[in-house]
Amino acid sequence: MGLIVKGVLAGVLGTLMMDSLNHLFSRNGMISKIDVGMIGRMAVGWANGHFRYGHPSEMKQVANEMLYGYVTHYTIGVSLALPYVLGWDLLVGGPASPIWALAYGVATTVASYFFVFPSMGFGVFGRRSPEGIRAPFSSLANHLFYGMGMAVAVALA
Repeated sequence: MGLIVKGVLAGVLGTLMMDSLNHLFSRNGMISKIDVGMIGRMAVGWANGHFRYGHPSEMKQVANEMLYGYVTHYTIGVSLALPYVLGWDLLVGGPASPIWALAYGVATTVASYFFVFPSMGFGVFGRRSPEGIRAPFSSLANHLFYGMGMAVAVALA
């Protein structure tokens, strides 16, 4: 299997695992549910050059926001997995490590802490989120789930 295909598979499976386990754990109230509509609104804002909001309520609903949200969510998942798979091959050689895929998935939480939360108006680590510590904890859990999916993909591919 080619490296690009393996990277795409890892990104899709990682994001699918994130979404599935988020659904399971958010139903039990353990973590916050991923708001795909908000991802869509944010993506439309980014496409229009608006990268920072004072509060998520400033992101007005847009037509097809769920579609934009899913496309953006899975595109980001693939975009984060490709450098891992390609970088592993270039720097280490051989098949990518599932253990390091899990660690890499957790490391992608940095994007939420330092880009997504501030972009939404919640500040670094989401410290101004109305959910308090639950926001950064949920992000960490979701990216652990993403890493689990990536690990399965690189182990099977």
